Amino acid sequence: MPKTPSRRDFIESVALAGGLASADAGHAKAASRTRTGAIDTAYPRIYKGRQLAMLAFPLGGVGSGSISLGGRGQLRDWEVFNKPNKGSAPQYCFASVWAHVGNRKPVASIIEAALVPPYEGSSGLGTNNVPGLPRFKSASFTGEFPLARLDFADPAIPVQVSLDAFTPFIPHDADASGLPVAILRYRVHNPTRETANVSVAYSLDNPVGTTGRTTEYRKTDGVEGLFMRNPFLSADDPLAGSFALCAVGSQPGEVTYLRGWRGGTGWRVGPLLFWDDFTDDGMLGPEAAVRDSVGSLCIQKSIPAGAKADFTFLLSWNFPNRTPQRIGWDAPKDTEKTKIGNHYCTRFSDAWKSAEYAVRNLADLESRTRRFASAMRASTLPSAVKEAAMANLTTLVSPTSFRTADGVFHGWEGSNNQGGCCFGNCTHVWNYEAATAHVFPSLSRSLRENSFGFCTDSDGRQDFRQLLPADRQRWGKAAADGQMGQLMKLYFDWRLSGDTEWLRRLWPAAKRTLQFAWIEGGWDANRDGVMEGVQHNTYDVEFFGPNPLCGVWYLGALRASEEMARVVGDTEFAAACHTLFTQGSQWIDANLFNGEYYIQKIQGSPKDKIANGLLVGMGSANTEKPDFQLGDGCLIDQLVGQYMSDLAGLGNLLDPTNLRKTAASIYKYNYKRRMDRHESVQRVYALNDEAALVICDYGQGKRPEIPFPYFAEVMTGFEYAAAVLMIHRGMVNEGIECIENIRRRYDGERRNPWNEAECGHHYARAMASWAAIPALSGFAYDAAEKRVTAKPRLAAAVFQSFWSTGAAWGTFNQTSRDFALTVLEGTLPCAAIDLAWKSANNTEAAARGTPVPHTFASGSFQLTGLITLRAGDSLTLKAHA
Repeated sequence: MPKTPSRRDFIESVALAGGLASADAGHAKAASRTRTGAIDTAYPRIYKGRQLAMLAFPLGGVGSGSISLGGRGQLRDWEVFNKPNKGSAPQYCFASVWAHVGNRKPVASIIEAALVPPYEGSSGLGTNNVPGLPRFKSASFTGEFPLARLDFADPAIPVQVSLDAFTPFIPHDADASGLPVAILRYRVHNPTRETANVSVAYSLDNPVGTTGRTTEYRKTDGVEGLFMRNPFLSADDPLAGSFALCAVGSQPGEVTYLRGWRGGTGWRVGPLLFWDDFTDDGMLGPEAAVRDSVGSLCIQKSIPAGAKADFTFLLSWNFPNRTPQRIGWDAPKDTEKTKIGNHYCTRFSDAWKSAEYAVRNLADLESRTRRFASAMRASTLPSAVKEAAMANLTTLVSPTSFRTADGVFHGWEGSNNQGGCCFGNCTHVWNYEAATAHVFPSLSRSLRENSFGFCTDSDGRQDFRQLLPADRQRWGKAAADGQMGQLMKLYFDWRLSGDTEWLRRLWPAAKRTLQFAWIEGGWDANRDGVMEGVQHNTYDVEFFGPNPLCGVWYLGALRASEEMARVVGDTEFAAACHTLFTQGSQWIDANLFNGEYYIQKIQGSPKDKIANGLLVGMGSANTEKPDFQLGDGCLIDQLVGQYMSDLAGLGNLLDPTNLRKTAASIYKYNYKRRMDRHESVQRVYALNDEAALVICDYGQGKRPEIPFPYFAEVMTGFEYAAAVLMIHRGMVNEGIECIENIRRRYDGERRNPWNEAECGHHYARAMASWAAIPALSGFAYDAAEKRVTAKPRLAAAVFQSFWSTGAAWGTFNQTSRDFALTVLEGTLPCAAIDLAWKSANNTEAAARGTPVPHTFASGSFQLTGLITLRAGDSLTLKAHA
């Protein structure tokens, strides 16, 4: 075996040959073209008028379900019952305000903007949520996940009302971010010259089942409100659990309540009598002897002239009975009804317990949440880039994501209206997303432990979908792109964390996973670094013969495995991976690159020559002359393996000139500036005047009679990955333009900005949007070398950005001669910092205000000793000309 170069020597040699140098080509340089104009608003975006129609902002914890805040201020899409449930809501769920100023007549209103057309229905608008009661004339909605704000307006209301809504969401703290709660803080400003007596009431139909529901009033330290249960449900009923509606921070005497509206009269009189009660004096009670299931909680405050007051409500839930059957997840035989539970339910025995915890820790949880939001808001990155990254984090709090009782993280591909879509932490979908590793590294590592645990068998065949309950039965099917991508993500998780013992524990399975490609009838049976075999992939078919999609993932897996093998001391295997990578890379450049982009060489195969588990059954029936192939098309994600390699710091996988030409070709062929003349008989995610990147374009090549499914579609996860690929190839403006086009389509009127769909709502692949943050900021961290890199790809007099590693996050800002990095949470060991500065006569370095001995050469600060930055610490660097 030839001598294998060291990890750093190899990466540096790639850079000198144009590899990483190509990735740096866009640092602070103008791109090859001028953008047509930034997205039409600043960050955060403010939605008004018709843009409110589609808004649904998820409130809830990571993996613990969500309730969405609609554009008018209503709560919609109640998805806290262990399954997707679009369009669902209790029969009654609304806030109302009563205001009495001086001697004027009191005024009351539902705290929602006016209902908008259409108004049609078999019973008009019916009676649910009392559509006939007064509402505010208008509202504006400011959304920057995890924070939402509504400002209501109506000249008939003598006070000004707004709503701040959020659930704690703090990078790297999955438990603090996994609370089953939603905080609704109504803020009332009294602009008059007189004292205003103001009440805000929240009314909610007990959501725990349909009959036999009970509601009790409770008051404990800092929390009082209504605790809702259903004692008539069996313990294993899917809806068994509890819900709490709480008032937070109120003073003695401010809270009144109804455990139920008046009932038992035949015709429903509860809504009328509730409104009479509330509008009479802004307080509730006395209660009726016979009550229905709708409870109301009211807070009344006296607000001096010109002052403001907060009316804070907290919703909390606890529904422990998650089963595969309930959620539609494939399970081993006879285990469909086995309770797999929820992690949050192991922390809190009921909804009141989680409410108490949230209130007790609210000041800290809220300040940390707002610190995160502020860090992103202050970044000088383009508005659309920040919005795309943050908006798609909602997938983690949507029903797409969950944590079972053992704390393990799982995810659908997406969520249908009433059930999950495509079970199993599907590797060939989740491979694209970049958010989890950066924002919740522990959850990213949990996914890796799934893949390289029971899901990898003794031969190295890795289930690309996991059955639940876990560790009982394997699915037995492998996806080439999914399996190779997992190796790259394993390396990236290790690089961010530096946890070599963790890597060493998973390495035997990871090694088998790569070796599986070499089995007889496998993807690379002749071990030449090229996948010629039958390759099931993310397009739900098998590609036959060498192709860039799976082939470049394979090159990335070889590079990642080479690095990991070296880390754990398996030098012989590292050398073998290096040899295969070199051979494969050269072959693909020589045989698949057509001068503009990479194509597929279709090669059929007899079924009896295909290894077990590689034919999943959704592709061509004729394996010797297969349909559903790529052929000569320009594929949007032909270099997705390179996209992940850029993110993971593995260098270029193919000739850098060819990579740049391919990125330019995707922009040339796949980019449609209007979709109204684009022909597609498939699913439609962009249309009419909208701009988008299509999955595949055959403009310069012959299309197979029956090409692979989805070829004419548009899906945002693929678009983000392609845009980030462009950014890394120096096409900064083009990449940003593609991201802006996506966010224009999600404008509130056409689509919900917090729900990018593919095969289901809240699709996991769309979290590839996060990759634009490190791509444009040029921030990277190598935990093994304790090395920070910060080389922005955007020219700015003062550049500022959010950053994160496997154990810390914060902000950095940089000018041509000054650099400051601040840790907001976690710890950051640092021994070296690489900047874009080329030379300086004199340099300074300081940590926590204390000078740090160092050397400087060619933009690299090498600290004399290791320093560890903790929350609140800053590292500053200066260069003097």
